[in-house]
Parts: sequence; C-alpha cells; structure tokens
Amino acid sequence: MFKKILIANRGEIACRVMKTARRMGIATVAVYSEADKDSLHVLTADESVCIGPAASKESYLSIDKIIAACKQTGAEAVHPGYGFLSENQEFSKRLEENGIIFIGPKHYSVAAMGDKIESKKLAIEAKVNTIPGYNDSIADPAQAVEIAKGIGYPVMIKASAGGGGKGLRVAHNDAEAFEGFDSCRNEARNSFGDDRVFIEKFVEGPHHIEIQIIADSHGNTIYLLERECSIQRRHQKVIEEAPSPFIDDSVRKAMGEQAVALAKAVKYQSAGTVEFVVGSDKSFYFLEMNTRLQVEHPVTEFITGLDLVELMIRVAAGEKLPFTQADIKPKGWAIECRINAEDPFRGFLPSTGRLVKFQPPDASDGKVRVDTGVYEGGEISMHYDSMIAKLICHGDNRLQAIERMRDALNAFFIRGVSSNIPFQAALVQHPRFVSGIFTTAFITDEYPNGFVAADVPYEDIGLLAAVAAFARRRYIDRAVQISNQMIGHPRKVGTEWVVVIEGKNYQVGVNTIPGGYSITCGDKKYDIVSNWLFRELVFRGTCNGQPICMQVERAGLEYRIGHFGKQIKAVVMSLKADRLLAKMPVKVPPDLSRFLLSPMPGLLREVSVQVGQQVRVGEKLAVIEAMKMENILKAEKDCLVKKIVTEAGESLSVDQVIIEFE
Repeated sequence: MFKKILIANRGEIACRVMKTARRMGIATVAVYSEADKDSLHVLTADESVCIGPAASKESYLSIDKIIAACKQTGAEAVHPGYGFLSENQEFSKRLEENGIIFIGPKHYSVAAMGDKIESKKLAIEAKVNTIPGYNDSIADPAQAVEIAKGIGYPVMIKASAGGGGKGLRVAHNDAEAFEGFDSCRNEARNSFGDDRVFIEKFVEGPHHIEIQIIADSHGNTIYLLERECSIQRRHQKVIEEAPSPFIDDSVRKAMGEQAVALAKAVKYQSAGTVEFVVGSDKSFYFLEMNTRLQVEHPVTEFITGLDLVELMIRVAAGEKLPFTQADIKPKGWAIECRINAEDPFRGFLPSTGRLVKFQPPDASDGKVRVDTGVYEGGEISMHYDSMIAKLICHGDNRLQAIERMRDALNAFFIRGVSSNIPFQAALVQHPRFVSGIFTTAFITDEYPNGFVAADVPYEDIGLLAAVAAFARRRYIDRAVQISNQMIGHPRKVGTEWVVVIEGKNYQVGVNTIPGGYSITCGDKKYDIVSNWLFRELVFRGTCNGQPICMQVERAGLEYRIGHFGKQIKAVVMSLKADRLLAKMPVKVPPDLSRFLLSPMPGLLREVSVQVGQQVRVGEKLAVIEAMKMENILKAEKDCLVKKIVTEAGESLSVDQVIIEFE
C-alpha cells in the first residue's frame, strides 16, 4: 500500500480524499494556488506545495507543476478528485511515465471515454443504447444550426470534453443553436482547454440516471447500483439520490450490465460512472462515461456501505475487489443536496466573499454527512466553482431520508455569502419531489420565471411571528433582570406586542410558562419551550409539544428567521411603537434603470454593444465569467447606449456600472 499520496485538487473533494487516506494510514500532500493558501485542504494535509497563481491554467491544470510537487514530496501516487485534470489522458500518461501511480483509470481508458464523440462510437460497438445525433466536431455556429435543423429541435449542444453542466446548452430554435454553440465552445475552451462541440437529439421528459461502477486490474467489474440525478438547473445537478424512485429491478439490471460491458470494452480500472438518459417508457440511452469519482458519490456510499475513495486507492495499488456483484444490495435511501454560494432569489448569481458564519448541521449520528472544503472565516473565491458543501442524509426509506434532509437544511447556518439553502429546502418539500414523479424538466416546469420568495411553501406565518416574539421577550426579560438589580424596583413588561413581517402586522400576546412562553397570534396559540441562548444561531425547542428547529439571528431591531427555506425579517414592538412607526417617512430608492450593473463579482469577458447603438429588448449586452461559468447579460428594454464604463478584461464587483444608457 502507498505511504504517501498527493491530491491534485482543492476544496471539498481534496478534504474528502484526505479523510479516507488518513484512516488508511496514508500521508497526504496538498497542492494549492496562491488564492487557496489558507484553504481547508491545505490545513488538512500533512504537507502542502504552492503550484502557482489563482488562475487554474497556471496552477491546478499545470501537469508539470503537479509532477514536480510529487517529486519534491516523494508522493507515490496521485488522486485527481473530480474536475481539473481528473479526466485528462495526458496527465494520467505523464504520471505513469514518471513512475507515479494515477489513482484512477489507465490513460487509454480515459482517452477512450473522455472524448464524448469517440465514446459514443465505442458505446455503439459495445452494443450500448445510444441517442441519435451528429457525432463529429462542428466547425462554426452556422454549421451547428444546419445540423440542429436536420436532427430536429430540441437538440443538446455539448462540448466533447465537457462535464458538470459546463459546455452544454439546449436549443429549441435556430437562434438558440447559433448562440448556444458559441457559449459552449467558449466555456469548453476556458474550462477544459478543448473547444470541440457536437450535437445530439434532446430526449424530452427524460430522467438522468447514472450507474456507478468499480473495476480492478484482475478482470472484475461491478456496478454499485444507480443514482437518480434528474433534479437539475442549467444542466447542473442540484439534488441526487440513490436508489432511483423511477426505475425497477429489471431496468436497473439491464443498465448495470450495459455499463459493465462498456467499462470492459475499454479495459477500465478504478471507479467510474456511466450516465444514461431514461425515457418515460423506461427506455435508456448512453450519455457519457465519467472516468473519475463523481460529486454525488456519497449517496452510493451510504446505500452500499462502501468507501469509493478507499476502493480507488486499493485498486490503484493492485488489490482485488473484496466482493462480487451478488453482494451489492441497497441499504436504505440516501439524498444529497449541493450547497452552493449563489443567491437563488437573484437568478442564482454567484456569491463570493468571506464566510462570516459557517455552522453545518450535527452529523454525529451517522445519518447526516457534510462534505466540505471551507471553514468559518474562510473565503469563497470567484476563481473556482461555487460549491460550499455537500449535505447528505440517509434513511431507512425515501420519506425518512427526505425528513432528515429537511431538518438538516433548517440547521445549516451560513452568513457572509448567499447560499441556495432556501431553494433546496423548497425542493425537498415540493409535492412532485416527494412523490418521486419528476423529470429533468422539474425545475424549469415548476419555476419557469426563476425562484422567488413566494415559491417557498409556508403555511403558518404565525409560528414565525411567535418565535420572533419568543426571542424578543427573552431578550427583554434578561434586560429587565439586569435593570431591576440596578434601579432597585421591578420594571413592568407588557404582554401585548406587534410583530411586523413582510409589511404585515401580527398582534401577539406573550405570557410566561415553565421553560418558555405561551404566545397567541390570531386564533392560534403557540406554547414554545426552549433553552435557546442569544449567542445560538439555531433555535431548537418544542411548539405545542412538537420539536421545532429554525434559524434565529438578532440584527439590531430585527430578527432574521429561517425555517424550511422561508426567510423573513421580523420587527417586534409595543402597540405604541407600532402606531408611531406608521407615521415615519419612507425613503425612496434611487432610479438605476439607466445603468447596466454587474449582478455578481467576476471577469468581464465581452462588451457586446457600442456607444450610440440602439439596443432592443433581449439583445446581448455583455458576458461575465464567474465561478467557471459564462453569464450573458441581456437588455430588459429598448434603449440607447450612452457610455461604456468598463472594458473587457476588467474584474467587476457587485453592482459596478458596466454600461450607461440614455
């Protein structure tokens, strides 16, 4: 077995690999860019080596620097994680040439499956079901349009070297095909250094289901069941689960056997994933094979009891798999939510900055797992992807796993950057998700105009008002206790208050009961018992005898409360203060409609208009790159360009002016 391995990655996955390596008694080496010098994966490793500046091309994508780090530290093997060089055949081959073991498949397998065009041809030869399409590289947008029309809309435009939703667009007409081709090619070039693009038919109403396989060097290839990955936004997975609520045993077996056949056809070794699109009639078609560990591998680990990272290391060391296909049976249900640094209420724009507060839910019971590469006080950088953490919950059945996920999301506290936790909380409560009857179009169908606060289901606002009143009353009771000692006589505390939430007043009555307060709001009564302290960010207790868990944070006169994705700001005041507040003037916000403002921090890749140009609604104005994704800003109304304030190549901050209009 290896004595020391280097992890050629960063963040969450680097920390994840180190955790298993440490348990196996293997020393670890971290590599890091200058932007990551204080990152958790650097602090976690036994050794660390700086390999360059923030830009991935000059650090994490530099094969020479990673090989040099191996030689400098004496690392015998390299685990690539996912992304970056994990599916780069040259990287695997160069390591082998330098006597360093690649903890992954052989370079010829990476080459065969890493190219989506060639992999589809190989799948056909291996008698794996495939989707109709044009399987050669496309030269330009005009050719893309002609091919798309020939196949028939809708089509998927895909980067040959793509993955993780990058370099992928769905086009429903000529205009979308033309624009999507350029965006795919640019994203592919920037993320993978390979701008080849191809097109295939988009299967409407599909499920995205993938088969996890593991293969050793002794001829054993086993499929470790499937993962349901149909909950996606912009072709990036949001929620994954195992097993799938859609397919049955016969389909599972057929998909698993085809995945194994494909792996054997390319002499595959290590962990890998064969992705399929599955129609409503349960017919399935090969999409691609990912020759690496997947982001969502923890759900497979939960239901199989296996450590995929350990298996990868042992296979790379030449060991034989210690089980057979007959040994693989699902144990319960697991669900994973990706917690990303993005604002779901602002079109999921990336959010960067310092993690002022980072408090994951308790994972000590073994039923909740949090994989992360960040810590409180650390930075979320604009240079890399937006993932903060992965939250995984296990249950005896699907409903139990969903309930655990809801509770865990309630207890996941993040401040300093925005996160998609409210969106995830809304998804796991949605009736269609709970039913298990959904497709990859779920998010598009249910949130066609984006995600807004009204999309978060919440039936009992009175409960939030009651908790706000609880927090305020506890604060006042403490203040009274202190002041009574100072002035020598008791201060009277009123019982009738007003809680203002989203512009609406809720009159509440608050009376003391053992361990808490009895609060009336309208015709409802909430007997809340809790030992909650002001310094605690998560409020736990009971309401009318039932357990509750929500986030409560005092900010000046306001209480910020989060529960099941619902986020509100509550002001608690006396009846007199409420009457006086109604007489206060309202500050009118400034008119910013004459400006195109940067909605996120990022790199301005392109300004698409000129001074004096008449712009029509929907026209492209600029392109911003942030967290490895291209974001196209379009005109929201007809306007005339007065001034270009910033130039392509500049780094932008949030709300920085890009263009001024007449």
